Amino acid sequence: MFSIRAAFGRIGSFVASFFNIIQLLGWTAIMVIICARAMDVISIKMFGYNNRFLWILIAGLGSTVWAMVGHRWWKWIQRIAVVALAALCVVMTYVVMVNLPLSFLKNMVADGSLPWATGFDIVIAMPISWLPLVADYSRFAKSTKSAYRGTWWGYFLVSSWMFLLGFFLSLATGQSDPIPGMVAMGFGVIAFMVVLFSTITTTFLDIYSTAVSFMNIKPRVKEKVATFIFGISGTGLALFFPVDRYESFLYFIGSIFIPLFGVVLFDYFVYRKRNVDVNQLLHQKEYDLLAWLAWAGGFVIYRLFLNYLPVFSASLPSLFSSGTLYLVLKKWIKK
Repeated sequence: MFSIRAAFGRIGSFVASFFNIIQLLGWTAIMVIICARAMDVISIKMFGYNNRFLWILIAGLGSTVWAMVGHRWWKWIQRIAVVALAALCVVMTYVVMVNLPLSFLKNMVADGSLPWATGFDIVIAMPISWLPLVADYSRFAKSTKSAYRGTWWGYFLVSSWMFLLGFFLSLATGQSDPIPGMVAMGFGVIAFMVVLFSTITTTFLDIYSTAVSFMNIKPRVKEKVATFIFGISGTGLALFFPVDRYESFLYFIGSIFIPLFGVVLFDYFVYRKRNVDVNQLLHQKEYDLLAWLAWAGGFVIYRLFLNYLPVFSASLPSLFSSGTLYLVLKKWIKK
């Protein structure tokens, strides 16, 4: 979140960091809950044993420990975990494709229960929630190109694959939760491993980046101390987080971060023409009122489209309106 000081100023980055901490604590809880529920289903089917509280502790504490080991170890641990998960996902993809004939897809008819625009906004909210985290990890890349390629391959392509895999798994099993169907098909062990390791290798990002956002506000706090505190906090939150409000949580993320990054992207690519002196960010002005006004404008646009124009996507109008408003205000004030 430090990098958005170019557009919003120092205090502006503090406000954005605060919202990022909130969403990442929420994501930590949601990921741990989803993991615990899935592992509970698998353990009941395979062993007749259920203990969701235990699975929450294992997922939460495992993610916290993973986050605390530091980036020097991540590249080695993550390589092993990512390769193993990729192999398991290839197996899952093959099984689904074999059990789901193409003719079934051709004959599918949508029931209209979820408007296209609503689904589009939900899907956008997922990757936009990771946008504040990207620089926390890409900063360790050896070059700009490798940072770009890593983000492209590691997030865009693989996430697209996972979206499709989840979609086809739901169709193949006839359930929104594909885990019971996988267990029924004899892939309980694979499902267990995928759920556990994918949760730990993803949720640790939430925990570590929460600490990084907090350190943008309080730079004297030690990284491992902040990581431990937020890891335990996210795990505790998972015990009573209202996961049934998951959709509302995604809309909250979209309404805050889509207009925010509309301002950031237009500021960097259009207003500054990709020319930012990183050293000057340390001495950036306290706040940029025009950026705040544009952010607020984009937020209002998002909520208006979401609540009163549900047949249209709220995401793209919010993104472009906040960015355009920022540019207009900058040029108008200059004159």
